[in-house]
Amino acid sequence: MGEGQIRTQSLFHRVLKGEQAPIPPIWFMRQAGRYLPEYREVRAKAGSFLNLCFNPELASEVTLQPIRRYDFDAAILFADILLIPHALGQELSFEEGEGPKLAPVVSASDLDGFSKQDVLEPLSAVFETVRMTRVELAETKSLIGFAGAPWTVATYMLAGGSVRDPAALRAHAYRDPNFMNALLDLLADKTIGYLCAQIEAGADAIQIFDTWAQGLPETLVDDLSLRPMEKIARGVKQQFPQTPIILFPRGVGTVATKFAALDVCDGISIDTTTPWDWARAHLSPHAVVQGGLDPLLTVEGGERMLNAAANLLRDFDGAPYIFNLGHGFTPQTPPENVKALVDFVRSGDWRAGDAS
Repeated sequence: MGEGQIRTQSLFHRVLKGEQAPIPPIWFMRQAGRYLPEYREVRAKAGSFLNLCFNPELASEVTLQPIRRYDFDAAILFADILLIPHALGQELSFEEGEGPKLAPVVSASDLDGFSKQDVLEPLSAVFETVRMTRVELAETKSLIGFAGAPWTVATYMLAGGSVRDPAALRAHAYRDPNFMNALLDLLADKTIGYLCAQIEAGADAIQIFDTWAQGLPETLVDDLSLRPMEKIARGVKQQFPQTPIILFPRGVGTVATKFAALDVCDGISIDTTTPWDWARAHLSPHAVVQGGLDPLLTVEGGERMLNAAANLLRDFDGAPYIFNLGHGFTPQTPPENVKALVDFVRSGDWRAGDAS
């Protein structure tokens, strides 16, 4: 593998490389999803969530739907962070209203078998989705590939599904650190190959999600979140040094500076709890900041949403910044509120003061 081909000089790509733009690029986490009626139609056609993930034609379609509707600056691959444990052999299903189920719960005895398992062939449909989407996507748009960080993926593997009480998994990390580190390293190694295959297929940038980093004490953040995420980013950069990488260590507070300062971190996504002025002062000098707006404001809509967006934009005015949420859209989000938000950001009216 080589350095990869730079397929786009989109606004998103240029800003992620450090260019300051008067109007920031826009995309949203979970921009393809249940809040869109066109997504619900395709989801029903697929029959199940996993069928949708493994059907390149349908997965590409839902990846492109929000680009057609809102003209975002980037599309993000439609897939799921739990496809890697599924490819390793842990049975995965999604129950309506209950979230993912993984069985059996992973133990130390599983690691040898997992280490020998090739995940790329079972996930070949994902790479075909990337190829199909990049062909359909305009050169002015970026395609973001992604994966879950090892700690977040491991929490689902160890809990057998959605995490209700992460404290139990922290206790597991204290009780058996050798097993936990071995599992995280295994997942990091498999994720490096998975992300590199996405880049080879056409992904222009990568985001690594560590949703369950929140609530970890600083000593565990270093061991369970920062170290494996850095390992992945460094492994990807060794093969594709020109591909930008965004890290999203959700809820880690001021420890986010350690992530942003990594030489393999091009962008850092901030959640809804991160003070914007603090992020501008402490994160922007190291990496391009992305996100920060509370997704629930897009449910509310109106002046409150626009005023918050204006304050966020003004805090980052003068620095490279990517407009996004502090997490993903909820299914209750009215599509018209998203359009109003995008129109407002691109109008530049937020520079004038209060949005009302």
